[in-house]
Amino acid sequence: MIVALTLLLLSTGLGLVEARILNPLLSSEIDEGPCKLMVYSRGYKCEEYEVRTKDGYILQMQRIPEGRTGDKNGGKKKPVLLQHGILMDGITWLLNSPEESLAFILADNGFDVWIANTRGTKWSQGHVSLDSSTRGYWAWSWDELVMHDLPSNVDFVHSKTGRKLHYVGHSLGTLVALASLSEGKLVDKLKSAVLLSPVAYLTHMTTPLGILCARAFVGEILSDLLGVAEFNPKGEIVASFLKEACRHVDCYDLMRTFTVFRGGILTKYNYQNEEKNMEIYGQNEPPVYNLSNVPHDLPLFIGYGGQDSISDERDVKLLLNDLKFHVTSKLKIHYVNDYAHIDFVMGISAKMMLYNEVMAFFNMI
Repeated sequence: MIVALTLLLLSTGLGLVEARILNPLLSSEIDEGPCKLMVYSRGYKCEEYEVRTKDGYILQMQRIPEGRTGDKNGGKKKPVLLQHGILMDGITWLLNSPEESLAFILADNGFDVWIANTRGTKWSQGHVSLDSSTRGYWAWSWDELVMHDLPSNVDFVHSKTGRKLHYVGHSLGTLVALASLSEGKLVDKLKSAVLLSPVAYLTHMTTPLGILCARAFVGEILSDLLGVAEFNPKGEIVASFLKEACRHVDCYDLMRTFTVFRGGILTKYNYQNEEKNMEIYGQNEPPVYNLSNVPHDLPLFIGYGGQDSISDERDVKLLLNDLKFHVTSKLKIHYVNDYAHIDFVMGISAKMMLYNEVMAFFNMI
């Protein structure tokens, strides 16, 4: 999350998103959906859907129903829902080449791929009565993602396919899943959950914001943030990422998201007012999400890296301690020593280092 926030500050403060690199996201057809922008040209079928939440938000969802060579499984494909992190949207899963992007890799290997876009992102700024240019539209915290967005997306895919689905979340996408699962939600519709760079504790997070003050060379800053092993400062992928990270962001609501971590622990939204907290929660402080309540028999895959300054490996170990009673055969832990936060979705070696393991995990269930 801090990665994207730092990139936002870089772009708005230093004007770095005046990209001179050819970028499909800077097209004059910017109002076209992700299918036309990023999928059709790569030889895949793609479908666009609208998902309406119970509180009136209209979310866009994309589906890649099959790979470039057609339907390998005779229509009996396993649905997979991909959920992006904060300050990103579903295009995150499509920025690399088809041989390097998880969405395309899954489709080419016989999975039915669904891509979510959280409220407030470029593709999900609709509402039944509110305009996204007004404050009322933005009157939500990440708790609404847990209560409304994620359940609505899961329900939609489940209703369309008639099958339980595999879930893949990155960063914020892991946080909303863990919170939902800890309260017993979604369990009857999920077959498994893959959590990449899981964010459940921030006790040991080393913020890269300090680097911004100490360094002037953007290449060094971005190398530290995105991961030295995978970062190409002149690549079109990075230009695309910068453009997407800085699109349609409300910084006030971004900062509100961080209030859910009290002393590094995951809590519900803190209204910063004891009377309001008492009205909503029945107590002065927001409740803590008890992650040990995640169903012990739900197949989980947890992928984390040794160079991640957000999902620090010490914090991941705190999460794993919460999961200590999980059925051993249902918990797969995958560690990549030289991976940073963004490498899990944009690393050029991710197929070999990670995605093959994810697919093997799915195929075992």
